[in-house]
Amino acid sequence: MVIVSACKQPNQASQKPTLFLIGDSTVKNGKGKGDGGLWGWGNFLPAYFDTTKIVVRNNAFGGTSSRTFRTMGLWDKVLVNIKPGDFVMMQFGHNDSSPVNDTLRARGTIKSNGDESQEIDNLITKKHETVHSYGWYLRQFISDIQARGATAIVLSPVPRNTWKDGKANRNDQDYGKWAAEAAIQSGAYFIDLNKIISDRYEAEGEAKVKAEYFNTTDHTHTIEAGARVNAASVIQGLKEQKNIALNKYLTPAARKKGARL
Repeated sequence: MVIVSACKQPNQASQKPTLFLIGDSTVKNGKGKGDGGLWGWGNFLPAYFDTTKIVVRNNAFGGTSSRTFRTMGLWDKVLVNIKPGDFVMMQFGHNDSSPVNDTLRARGTIKSNGDESQEIDNLITKKHETVHSYGWYLRQFISDIQARGATAIVLSPVPRNTWKDGKANRNDQDYGKWAAEAAIQSGAYFIDLNKIISDRYEAEGEAKVKAEYFNTTDHTHTIEAGARVNAASVIQGLKEQKNIALNKYLTPAARKKGARL
């Protein structure tokens, strides 16, 4: 906490806008230190921004869904720090397909962008809970962000290292589709990160992707090279957005076409 005396102006750092990242382990794996040789793309995103002018905070947490990031209290800890002029990027979905109620995680959401809900007695928390759709939770994040005078940016989930007939793992018929719908419905920006990365994977080929971006035992989390590809893809998608103020904080190198740092 920074305490500012009545006779002093807030320091320059406190006035910088902040880019908050929220999501699951594909954004921040473990403690964000390459746990098990695996990295989330959020670790490599700050290199694209002029951090003398903007702060990047990776608040993603492994194992969470759009639902449990809220119910675990993680979102409240981020929300309290959001101020007008800030930005929040969210990428959830990998864990939303888990069971709605079980004794392992109880983290699933209803598979849609609708307003359906399900009443449960949570087997883990032992509390009654109303569970909503994936899109509903994204819309709640967006509403909270906009109420703070900040900008919400929704990303479709990164593809897993699973292939069929040489085609990458796309989610344009489920979580990517619902993420886009929630963003459009709520007036947020949307980056189809899954498409950007999948297009690149297919151009480079299954063999190269498996050999260079993932290890042999984990089909969801990337090694460092893969996380760097994903971070570059986020920036590619960001630069394709029209009139988003976040782009003015990119470094000169990041603004160049095809920039990969």
